[in-house]
Amino acid sequence: MLKDIEGMMRTGRLPHIWCPGCGNGIVMKAMLEAIHESGLNTDKIVVVSGIGCSSRAPGYLNFDTVHTTHGRALAFATGIKLAKPELSVFVVTGDGDGTAIGGNHLIHAARRNIDLNVILFNNNIYGMTGGQYSPLTPQGRFATTSPYGNLERSFDICDLVRGAGATYVGRGTVYHTKLLTELVKSAIRNKGFSFVEAVSICPVSYGRRNKLGSAPEMLKWLRDNAVAVKAARAMEPEKLAGKFVIGELYRETAPEYTELYAGLIARIKEGS
Repeated sequence: MLKDIEGMMRTGRLPHIWCPGCGNGIVMKAMLEAIHESGLNTDKIVVVSGIGCSSRAPGYLNFDTVHTTHGRALAFATGIKLAKPELSVFVVTGDGDGTAIGGNHLIHAARRNIDLNVILFNNNIYGMTGGQYSPLTPQGRFATTSPYGNLERSFDICDLVRGAGATYVGRGTVYHTKLLTELVKSAIRNKGFSFVEAVSICPVSYGRRNKLGSAPEMLKWLRDNAVAVKAARAMEPEKLAGKFVIGELYRETAPEYTELYAGLIARIKEGS
């Protein structure tokens, strides 16, 4: 498989700049495997990112890529998709980039059901830009901006985008790599706004500050605290407390925005 995806990487940009033990490379590999197994035309792929650890990924990807401003990846991606609906447009974003600075763009892109594939790298912190807490930092955890523990409740970002109108929602982790690849493949197949939360690990900025151990220990925590969606349905709420659910969380069919937009243009041209 590595041979299959090597051509989709700008290997001249390696070695990468991510910290030792970072899970971002695992997410990027799952994304490339999903693209390969889906048989997408790589000349018709655009990857858009904002700012942050996750948003460095397009620098290593051998597609048309756009590295944009902090939190604005979805706004750029929306413009690209409207101008060229035939393209497969991916957005890679982080928990700070996508849910705080870009939070408003996220909910409105989901509401429109525009055909974008969003992969949110959730490492629970602003790793690259200072180690601040993000809307996905668990309550009580430490960051540079919460030296006595984060007081705020965190989003369930999958519930948020589902409520906003996303037609495909899934959650995987960097421990459950095959599942993560399958979720991205399903997102690619969905005609509409597709969202995959990739729960990652940040041993340096988040793990060390919160005494969560080494990278292997953080991976084991993901293994021991993630519950497959089917198993979760059969569990009592008290047994699910402190755990999180992974797998395909939601899927529906709804009109896609670029098709509606094309229909509107056609009607205007016809004068109706």
